[in-house]
Amino acid sequence: MRNALIFYRKEMLEAVRSYKLLWIPVVFIILGMMQPISAYYMPEILRMSGDVPPGMLELYEMPGAGEVMAKSIGQYGTVGLLVLALSAMNSFAGEREGGAAELVLARPLTPFAAASAKWLAQLTLLALSLGLGAAFAGYYTIRLIGSLSWSAVLAASALYGLWLMCAVSLTLLFSACLRAPAAAFLSLAAAAGLALLHSLLPRPLNWSPAALPQLSAQALTQQTAAPAVWIFPVLSGIALIVLCFLGASLSFGRNKLPRF
Repeated sequence: MRNALIFYRKEMLEAVRSYKLLWIPVVFIILGMMQPISAYYMPEILRMSGDVPPGMLELYEMPGAGEVMAKSIGQYGTVGLLVLALSAMNSFAGEREGGAAELVLARPLTPFAAASAKWLAQLTLLALSLGLGAAFAGYYTIRLIGSLSWSAVLAASALYGLWLMCAVSLTLLFSACLRAPAAAFLSLAAAAGLALLHSLLPRPLNWSPAALPQLSAQALTQQTAAPAVWIFPVLSGIALIVLCFLGASLSFGRNKLPRF
């Protein structure tokens, strides 16, 4: 455990030196602020464009605070997911390609402990970025749009954060046995595939982790759901994370060099 904590400190120090702890939260904060600000100033934006048909501005209705907040968090599924995948793709692949993996595992540090440190470092980065992004989005939504329940924001952020962590765990899994670009591409493709399958077959796949973004939006739009609706996506998301973590720890111990 002590070696794992030391390796975790090394991972966080690397994140500080590479400015990941700065620019990734800044990206999440900007993404979170954009939706409430653009929703509030949309009439002025349309008026300044000069191409709006007469009477269209009078028909514009300000969306509710919950809807705006749900769209703010939903933006993390595109740019935010890409940023997280790019930041995690070198977690294992960078050390294998640079030859540091053999030096790391030569010390009294098991692959399981090394994978635990890397996974916790990515979880810390995700929690910090998503927490700050949701906080800024909620603040501007309350100031510009209307009242908002912070407990609902917390629940929605936790559900969406679990989905993002599933994608990050897939990136760590592929990074343990492939090169960094391939790991990022395959993790994004896998996440997109899960989301596409859930959109095509929502009823048969209502247990899938890909249902978490929809449940996150429902938590903010005050659409109540039975526990059976969200418990299976949460459990399947946790199971996916655990499987990816175990697969990454095993692959990191066996693969010292990239396959292609």
